Amino acid sequence: MPSSPVVHRPRGWWWWLLALLIAGAGGYGWTQWQAREARERAAASDAGQRLDALDGRIDAIRRDQRAQLQRLQQADATNRVLRDELLGIGQRAALIEDTVAKLADPDRHGAQALRLDETELLLTLAQQRLLIAGDLDGARRAYALAGHVLDGVDDPAYLSLRQTLQQERTALDALGAEPRVQAMLQLDAFAQATHTAPAALPSDAEARAPWWRRAFASLIDVRPSDRTLAVQPADRAAAQAALQLEISLARAAAERRDESGYRAALARVDGWLTRLWPPSPGLDQRRAQLKVIAAQPLSLSLPTLGSTLQQLRQLRAAR
Repeated sequence: MPSSPVVHRPRGWWWWLLALLIAGAGGYGWTQWQAREARERAAASDAGQRLDALDGRIDAIRRDQRAQLQRLQQADATNRVLRDELLGIGQRAALIEDTVAKLADPDRHGAQALRLDETELLLTLAQQRLLIAGDLDGARRAYALAGHVLDGVDDPAYLSLRQTLQQERTALDALGAEPRVQAMLQLDAFAQATHTAPAALPSDAEARAPWWRRAFASLIDVRPSDRTLAVQPADRAAAQAALQLEISLARAAAERRDESGYRAALARVDGWLTRLWPPSPGLDQRRAQLKVIAAQPLSLSLPTLGSTLQQLRQLRAAR
């Protein structure tokens, strides 16, 4: 009989050995992977901390930079102020030196320069008193003082200036009273004259009236319908008060040199005159006087005003 082949089967412990080797290799790999993950996480955490620290340092550097910039700006502003002050001090020192040099210069005559300064100041004051306050007497005194000061200047170049000043003083003396004051005085006189107004026609007009009017004058009062003459005592008192009020308004307008308001108030005064006075020569006389007062100027009209001051400044600038 043929013999059967002998089959060699592997023993069971090889499989266990192989499984153990595979398990050991897997465990080792898992351990290494976990360790690598831990190292990567630690490296990432370290990098994050370093980045946070770097951001903090950058913010600190930026704060320091801003603080340094503010300090530089403050220092720049302080330097600018100091530079401006130094420039101002230098300019004032230069002006003082120039003034001292001018006063010490024998060709410029320091005393003469002071007299010219005083003359210019007096002329300026006179012009301002005329234009602003309308003080004609004060302006005349200032011009007289300027003339006395200018007489002490012995430079022949200012001879024409003395002539101009004399002409301007003559024009001021020829003005008489100040126009505004004169207009207010005329208004006061006119107001005093209008306190009493006749309520009826004059006696000569009554004598020329028709016989029937004279016969019935005690019974019938015949008046034209187109006249607005106030007859009743209450109406006349109200008209008289309105007249004096308009005169007061005209006086206030004259005080502030309001020529349009002044003439408008006097025009209303003329209307109240026809309300208080009957047609008569007295009414015509007062209306003519009122027209003269309304035509009165309220401001000075002096073409040569300021010519001496202008010429003095031109001469000093040229020299």
